Amino acid sequence: MSNRAQALKIVKRLVKEGYQALFAGGCVRDHLLGRAAKDYDVVTDARPDQIVALFGKTLKIGAQFGVIMVILDGRQVEVATFRTEGGYADGRHPGHVEFVSAKEDAARRDFTVNGMFYDPIAGEVHDFVGGRDDLEKKILRTIGDPRQRFGEDYLRLLRAVRFAVQLDFSIEAQTWEAVGQYAERIVGISAERIAMEIEAILSHPGRARGGRLLVDSGLAKAIFPGFEGGQAEFGVDALGYLPEKTDFALPASAFWAKAESGRALEWAKSLRLSNLTQRHLRFLLEKRGVLLDSQMPLAELKLLVSEPYWDDLFALEKAIQQAGGHSESSVRAIGKRAMELAGKDLRPKPLLDGHELISLGAVPGPMVGRLARELYIAQLAEEIETAEQARQWAAEWLRRHREPGI
Repeated sequence: MSNRAQALKIVKRLVKEGYQALFAGGCVRDHLLGRAAKDYDVVTDARPDQIVALFGKTLKIGAQFGVIMVILDGRQVEVATFRTEGGYADGRHPGHVEFVSAKEDAARRDFTVNGMFYDPIAGEVHDFVGGRDDLEKKILRTIGDPRQRFGEDYLRLLRAVRFAVQLDFSIEAQTWEAVGQYAERIVGISAERIAMEIEAILSHPGRARGGRLLVDSGLAKAIFPGFEGGQAEFGVDALGYLPEKTDFALPASAFWAKAESGRALEWAKSLRLSNLTQRHLRFLLEKRGVLLDSQMPLAELKLLVSEPYWDDLFALEKAIQQAGGHSESSVRAIGKRAMELAGKDLRPKPLLDGHELISLGAVPGPMVGRLARELYIAQLAEEIETAEQARQWAAEWLRRHREPGI
């Protein structure tokens, strides 16, 4: 059963019991835009305890705010009682809620295009906030005073940028002005929630516009202290030269392309990104510039191409060169050499192991490690191809390194 079918089943049950029930929020917006909705949320005049009584399996995670998760066929649908909220002491969570009508509920939501309801049984849209008109005009506007809306929940500052990018809408003037006025307060939101919004913005094909909005609003500077001026301008430009579809680490590294690696990695850590994402970013940031050496040794190139992040590094370096107005000839030359390695074992098993090196005369300890590394580089460089050649190479290496003073 799809999420929509589940939500519709819940609506029908609530209506059958005499309650009003509607679809709400983003699914209504996407329906009117002809887009596939990700999730379907239900709103109703039934109180939380009444919702729980009607459905067999529920979660009361947000019951104090009038929100119940109804579970059907192992999937969850959010069912919320019409409400108003107040007492936002932390710029994120309401101190109290009051159960009200659908019209009053719409008035407390974030943006007009997200504030509409849809009756799936009658096929009617309930628009109390002018959302349909803004959809037609492709405008993102807060419901009511933007300063009040953003003051209630600072995360809406980033959501404004995300929706503008994902919907390709312009941000209404007063709404945009308020984003800039409140930008510094975004740091009051948890790092995890900020990271989710930043990732959604920079991973979208419209990421260059998203980067521009983040910088011009002051949100980027607030979230990443010191990220401003030429550094930020270059980052916005670099975003425009990336492949359309990509994971978050590549656009993040392009956005920070002119930042010092250590500083950029501190910003990544402040977002509490996963260890895997941070390793991905570290590789891209620390390897910036290496692909400009078109005569890179074969062994070094093999090690790079065999990395899981090779394609991203290549795309990043191309974007950096294009954003800077520089020639891509060196990067393209490296790319051509990398393509010629297709089908080769880029990280083959070493021809000799540590025990064999010791049997040849290497002293256990650091000497074995050093010899093993240099022997493997020679193997990757295709200077040696057989175990016998490796033994001869190692024997010569040991002879040289036994000489006085070495």
